[in-house]
Amino acid sequence: MDLSAGHVWVMISAALVLLMTPGVAFFYGGMTRAKAALNMMMMSFVSIGIIGVVWVLWGFSMTGGNGVAGLFGNPFTSFGLKDILGSEDLITAGYGATFAIITVALISGAVADRTKFGAWAVFVPIWVTLVYCPLAFMVWGGGLLGAEGAVGSVVGEAIDFAGGTVVHINAGVAGLVLALILGRRKGFGKDPNQRPHNIPFVMLGAALLWFGWFGFNGGAAGTAEEAGLIWINTLAAPAAAMLGWLLTERVRDGRATSLGAASGVVAGLVAITPACANVSPLAAVGLGLVSGVLSALAIGLKYRLGYDDSLDVVGVHLVAGLAGTLALGFIALPVDGAGGGLFYGGGLGQLGAQAAAAAVAIVFSGVLTLLIGLAIHKTMGFRISEEDEVNGVDLSEHAETAYEFGGLGTGGSFSPFQDTARTTTPKETVNS
Repeated sequence: MDLSAGHVWVMISAALVLLMTPGVAFFYGGMTRAKAALNMMMMSFVSIGIIGVVWVLWGFSMTGGNGVAGLFGNPFTSFGLKDILGSEDLITAGYGATFAIITVALISGAVADRTKFGAWAVFVPIWVTLVYCPLAFMVWGGGLLGAEGAVGSVVGEAIDFAGGTVVHINAGVAGLVLALILGRRKGFGKDPNQRPHNIPFVMLGAALLWFGWFGFNGGAAGTAEEAGLIWINTLAAPAAAMLGWLLTERVRDGRATSLGAASGVVAGLVAITPACANVSPLAAVGLGLVSGVLSALAIGLKYRLGYDDSLDVVGVHLVAGLAGTLALGFIALPVDGAGGGLFYGGGLGQLGAQAAAAAVAIVFSGVLTLLIGLAIHKTMGFRISEEDEVNGVDLSEHAETAYEFGGLGTGGSFSPFQDTARTTTPKETVNS
């Protein structure tokens, strides 16, 4: 089969989505303390390595094909992708892998500053196998939530074009569960040093995410008309969400911040993800504005409720993911003059389907993540010691620091030459 323009677009989209995970690394890395930046970024990078292998072996197979009780595909059907060699399905498999990778990377922001790298490396393949792949099958693979699935056939098929439930609600719930399991950081809500250490990194990460998101949302476009709608909506919603977040900050705090601008962009991207091909540009602007305000308000809940979601995975991904998913029940465009959301005269049917899909995603991800997280926490331990947290997770887990301060040898334990002038070891040098 000749390589068509559609094939090339999906391959380019997959590359754009893969770039989003380093974008997450910069976004999250800048939001942490200086002495936790490398660990935060490594949690994203190692997710690429682990899931890249898992996806080839059994992950892709679990998201399609013949399902097991509507919950997941047979992991041995295309084990090692052996059954699709020589097929254009390899392009689809590669595209799908990038979604799995970034979903797991998003979770890491909820447990910044205090997570054992080895425990995270164990969590990643287990979670993507038991949580992400089954949920992707339920929504996109003809499983439980599909038109003919046990839930979808009763309440209707939910719209999730690019991952409102599979990616963002899923990651947001998992992040909340892990944050509760690991507990709060020392000085949570009191230590001013827990503020972001590198806002330019945060803004760079947000820019990379926005750039890659055009592939994230647009890769599955079936027609030029659909692709155009997706592109405009992926521009409009995060733009409006940024303005909504900044306006909220201005009213609440008296200042609009660069961190708020970057976070607002991400909130809008999250909200438009499930709806990008099914709402008008005007509705996308409204959805973005609402999601920006909601997420800006929601990030303060962790201080009121006492859970330490370090980098606001819950406030941004869970809240905006729910907003985008449920909003389709109101603003989804009719298809060929039929159906659509409540505002288009489609009745409550689509809203019921969206709510059911969100509920299934929350319960499924919450229960499974709790079991996986507790198993790791009670065996090998998920959290570093208090001493290592104070000294910095970068030093304790990687023997490195992100920055070299004053030539004191604090950049790591490796030196290509004999440093006779050095009088301190990385363990003895603390960076804040």
